[in-house]
Amino acid sequence: MNTFERDGISFRYPVGWSVEVAADADGGWSVTVSSPDTAFFLASLQPEAADGGDLADQTLAALQSEYKELDSENVMETICGLPAVGFNADFLTVDTPTACRVRGLDTFAGPLLLLAQVSEYDRAKNDPVLRAIVQSLDVDADR
Repeated sequence: MNTFERDGISFRYPVGWSVEVAADADGGWSVTVSSPDTAFFLASLQPEAADGGDLADQTLAALQSEYKELDSENVMETICGLPAVGFNADFLTVDTPTACRVRGLDTFAGPLLLLAQVSEYDRAKNDPVLRAIVQSLDVDADR
């Protein structure tokens, strides 16, 4: 397993998955880890956002504008000991069923958006991996 760590936020992801990191002008950043298949996980720290729920709402609005047949349900859960709000969504991309889980949570460093997405082609193989990545998330509360 590889580990991503930045600003006291870390998670583990499989060897063989690619990683791309981008920094924002406002001090935020995004990291995307992608499987060799269709699955990917995105974590995005946005210190200028109002809160994690707002990030999840913005993501839902963007997906709804892109995918008219999107079905979603609101979700609240605890991730690494923090309350997380967001949604689970299903939609079609190029006639392929796709599942997406989005959560927003508030951390010491600012609102954090988590997005895990996988198509039906590799869902059985990679959905458990995406869940393990989210489960491995750690937020250092001492910063």
